[in-house]
Amino acid sequence: MPDGSIVQPEKAPPAPVTLFESQKNIHPKAVKGYYRRLKTLTFTVLLALFFIAPWIRWERGGDAPAQAVLFDLTTPRFFIFWVEIWPQEIYYLTGVLILASLALFLATSLAGRVWCGFGCPHTVWTDLFVWIERIFEGDRAERIRGDKAPWTARKVMRKAGKHAGWIALSLVTGFGFVAYFTDAPALARDLVTLQASYESYSFFAMFAGMTYLMAGWTREQMCKYMCPWPRIQGAMLDEHSLVVTYRADRGDNRGPKRKSQSWDERRAKGFGDCIDCGQCVQVCPIGIDVRTGEEAADCINCGLCVDACDSIMIAQGLPTKLIAFDSLAAQETRAQGKPYAWTLIRPRTILYGLMMLVIGGAMAWSFALRPRLDITVLRDRAPLFVTLSDGSLRNAYTFKVANKTRQARAYTLTVAGVAGAEVKVIGEDESATNQTHAAMIAASPDSVATYRVYVTAPRSSLKEASVPLTFQLVDGANADKDSHDSVFMGPAPNR
Repeated sequence: MPDGSIVQPEKAPPAPVTLFESQKNIHPKAVKGYYRRLKTLTFTVLLALFFIAPWIRWERGGDAPAQAVLFDLTTPRFFIFWVEIWPQEIYYLTGVLILASLALFLATSLAGRVWCGFGCPHTVWTDLFVWIERIFEGDRAERIRGDKAPWTARKVMRKAGKHAGWIALSLVTGFGFVAYFTDAPALARDLVTLQASYESYSFFAMFAGMTYLMAGWTREQMCKYMCPWPRIQGAMLDEHSLVVTYRADRGDNRGPKRKSQSWDERRAKGFGDCIDCGQCVQVCPIGIDVRTGEEAADCINCGLCVDACDSIMIAQGLPTKLIAFDSLAAQETRAQGKPYAWTLIRPRTILYGLMMLVIGGAMAWSFALRPRLDITVLRDRAPLFVTLSDGSLRNAYTFKVANKTRQARAYTLTVAGVAGAEVKVIGEDESATNQTHAAMIAASPDSVATYRVYVTAPRSSLKEASVPLTFQLVDGANADKDSHDSVFMGPAPNR
């Protein structure tokens, strides 16, 4: 410039800060190995159990459903082979859920998120959807190229075939879920002939649609963002828990290896066994790099990266298990040059095991001794009592008897606790018994019978306004009996 001043060049505006990264499509690569075979075997068994169980027949006699596993919400009953759960026994379901939670805690303390990698329904169906995708669009590299390629007739056909396969599997899955709540053969016939109920079609469409959405589209996003278990499982782990781990002491520093380079030359330059091929990342269904050690909460412990790394190590003539199921204690022990032996019996596993044993034993004991007869009594609140013409008092009750057998039953009903009390069942034959303090009632097989019951007692029997009263029901032919505590109400003593 003529005046000698220096003009500073204009600074480029700062790059915008991105606070959100768009979700990238994860295309896991097919891999072969021990854990892949184990996953396939586990998935096959679980899917077979899921789809076959509703079709197994189990004769129970009478009008009872003949489906082995049925959660009948219209009866309502839960039928699981020879086990029948009534609504008032829902606490058994609570116990099963507690046992399942403890089993999950125990599995996590032993091998991290092994349930997520091998048993979770979302993982099972996602693996099936990826398998269908691979059939129509090829393996990982071909799928990535196909996504970037322009739309052509061939690409449309491959995409359409993939989604047709997804929809077909979703429909079969939707039927499988609904079949657990109604008779499977009848449901299949009614769905095909368009004679199924609105509820059946609604739940069928809901389950099918959720399967298509969750296994086809959300996939790893479900495991990363929606499932709470990754955030909880850290509390279940200890230093001996086995998790998929990259052995940095052996693998780092990482870097590619030239074919002409020997391993001695490579190690002399400070490189480890990891050649940074990226196969462990390419086969991961979550799309994480287990070597970073920073995304352990997202790792589902499926072991596919172990298979991929082992295949590379074998090709390179090196020992396997550069990536393996390992524990923090094992790593620390090896770093000290000492041998390490993994132990199953630890305070954490003992605690979970004992809790499962106690709860499971209590449930089994309770179930083995559960009665085949159950009664409930509800006393009328208005009026509290009725004074008859002879001065005696009468209370009214709603009496329900659950006959949990497959035969019709006749019971004798008596009351105790109030002197001179008489019981009468409305609508029943009073001549069936010659006892004024007893009544006969009947219950159909596998049903709940409801009766209106009057209890009458002399006024002089009541020393207080409320006296304990016990209903006793006995089936003399089968020695089944049950009782229920209630109260008999009358006027206050000073009235």
